[in-house]
Amino acid sequence: MIESMAMTERFFNNAGPTSCADHYCLDPLQRINVEDIESLIAQRRYFILHAPRQTGKTTSLLALMHHLNAQGRYRCLYINVEVAQSAREEVAAAMRLILDELARNADLYLGEKTPAVIRDRLVGSGGLAGGLAELLGEWSRQNAKPIVLLVDEIDSLIGDSLIAVLRQLRAGYPKRPGAFPQTVILCGVRDVRDYRIHSARSQEIITGGSAFNIKAESIRLGDFTEADVQTLYQQHSAETGQPFTPEALQRVWHWTQGQPWLVNAIGYQVTFRRKELRDRTRTIDAEAIDQAAETLILRRDTHLDQLTDKLQEPRVRRVIAPLLAGEDDPGHLPHDDVQYVYDLGLIRLDSQLAIANPIYREIIPRELIYTTSLTISEEPAWYLRPDGCLDMGKLLTAFQIFFREHSEHWIERFHYKEAGPQLLLQAFLQRIVNGGGRVEREYGLGRGRTDLLLRWPCGEDQMQNLVLELKLLHKSLKTTLAEGLEQTFSYADRCSADEAHLIIFDRRERPWKDKIFQREETLNGRVIRVWGM
Repeated sequence: MIESMAMTERFFNNAGPTSCADHYCLDPLQRINVEDIESLIAQRRYFILHAPRQTGKTTSLLALMHHLNAQGRYRCLYINVEVAQSAREEVAAAMRLILDELARNADLYLGEKTPAVIRDRLVGSGGLAGGLAELLGEWSRQNAKPIVLLVDEIDSLIGDSLIAVLRQLRAGYPKRPGAFPQTVILCGVRDVRDYRIHSARSQEIITGGSAFNIKAESIRLGDFTEADVQTLYQQHSAETGQPFTPEALQRVWHWTQGQPWLVNAIGYQVTFRRKELRDRTRTIDAEAIDQAAETLILRRDTHLDQLTDKLQEPRVRRVIAPLLAGEDDPGHLPHDDVQYVYDLGLIRLDSQLAIANPIYREIIPRELIYTTSLTISEEPAWYLRPDGCLDMGKLLTAFQIFFREHSEHWIERFHYKEAGPQLLLQAFLQRIVNGGGRVEREYGLGRGRTDLLLRWPCGEDQMQNLVLELKLLHKSLKTTLAEGLEQTFSYADRCSADEAHLIIFDRRERPWKDKIFQREETLNGRVIRVWGM
């Protein structure tokens, strides 16, 4: 009975565009504010729609196309220019692939053969380099209704191919709407203004703003709200009868902060990948959501793998490294770099610049320490007490010895050397907790520390909560210690920690005997062990 679910049952979509007939979904037109879009189209504007990967851009564009065509005032066409990515900077080859896509989609969505006829003539005459402008111009002249063109994955193109597309669209702009599309919407991960395009032909860097200086507006597709998440999950409950506890829905929001792919991926994991929860009479609780989130972190699905690949880019490292280090005075972060990392979806910009959500917060350091944690020869059994709980005194004493002997060698391996001490400790801990525990991380710019909560199962139904506060010694030991004790107490109190530890990394050129120490301090009745390194 559990295995024989109806084939017509909708599900949480974690791959490709969302179809409301097949998937639980939110109205894609509401997500892009269709009234504002229609106003820009009526004003004959060209504009940008951008958002991080797998947030619903393509779904919204397809819904917009069908909506506009149903109204009957425009001929709206969606194309995806990622098909031309393989042509690299061969402009004629890229244009041929884009024209093929345009002709296919005009036939598929509009039942129009004219773009294919124009394409064939251009191919026959060899006029492909400027073919996009030629086809759009002639098609617009022959069409009784203004054309609206939706161009998806624009930033998948590179170099001269991207420049050619942007400049041809710009050149046709004065001819709209009678001899060129009334509106063109370019869709990608970033705003066109952030493009730094290297032209192999002219051997120069051309900015997207100069190649496409007709952009009227840039619209960013946002994440789900907490109410959106609940609405989406309630669709599953309404259709299957399977409830989520209020705490479970809160945990979905906690882990994802509304990132659409993560919201759907967790939903799919708990409702379809967990065999016992395919029994729709069983309630899904907070523990099931936490397990699903951990599974995503460990599995490194394509979406997460794409994000971690970006960590090697210098522009990303300049923003993420101070976050990982928990710096309180990171100096000047280039605005363009911050905007770029925000557009990638890696950070959020609210009261404090921080990693976008707890899943990314786990994925990023784990990715950076993955090979290091594998090569550290430590075993959990070495640090277990007879009752099965971790002996943190023994463990951190061992790390002090390890750090003193090997830190220079190991930190040199990290691409993110600014956060080297913090990453090395996390690699050490990750090696230990892979035996059954979990490390939860909190860090952000201006916080002056990195918070770690180590959760370790010991005994029947018992969870050991161990707080570790990581700080760099910037001023004096006295000042750093005073700040660190307050921060450690606050974090330990919030987490109801069994133990609290403050680790102070001294990166100054000093003898190791002056850096390494252990002591106990008491603040507000709580014992805090302090470790100097």
